[in-house]
Amino acid sequence: MAELALDKAVELTRTGDVWVFRGPSLADRAIRAITNAPVNHVGMAVVLEDMPPLLWHAELGKSLPDAWTGEHQRGVQLHDLRDAVLTWRRRYGQRAWFRQLVGPSADGGVTAAMEDAVLRTIARLDGKPFPTTRGLVRGWVNGRLRRSTAAETVFCAELVAATYTAMELLPGDRPLNAYDPGSFWSGDDLELLQGARLGPEIPVDVPLSD
Repeated sequence: MAELALDKAVELTRTGDVWVFRGPSLADRAIRAITNAPVNHVGMAVVLEDMPPLLWHAELGKSLPDAWTGEHQRGVQLHDLRDAVLTWRRRYGQRAWFRQLVGPSADGGVTAAMEDAVLRTIARLDGKPFPTTRGLVRGWVNGRLRRSTAAETVFCAELVAATYTAMELLPGDRPLNAYDPGSFWSGDDLELLQGARLGPEIPVDVPLSD
């Protein structure tokens, strides 16, 4: 599929769309190796009427202000989507794709109840810390064994899964740590509820300079 310019991708994205990233760093490769996934990071778009499109994700850095708290913080964060994708491309060398959510509402998007669930999840989880490498490995192994782990930390895929679960797009009986970034890549067998589905990956052309 042809690349889509970043500004056009931001314009098209809606609440519930997933954004996935693949980078070249040792940490990126370690995450892919640990989770056996083709990508190392995932976030979810949040598009509210009076705000620019946002990216709801969890990361170690604190380059951008959090749209919920106004602070620079590590861990679970809500960022301006365009600024976040530019940062991940220019600072971390990450390639980006997004997958559009086809939801159950009349226009193919999410319902008002789902939007409310997203906001409740943001209020509950914003600012939660990102796991250490050891914690990430432990959580992934336990997730494959369908054993939940304590929720003191939140990995990026767990965050998207928690939000989708709150939106009733994923079943509540699967441990959140059973999800990894590759769960939201089309090669996985992720099945959404309420007749929703994710479209194919659309590669995003992110400019390396202004």
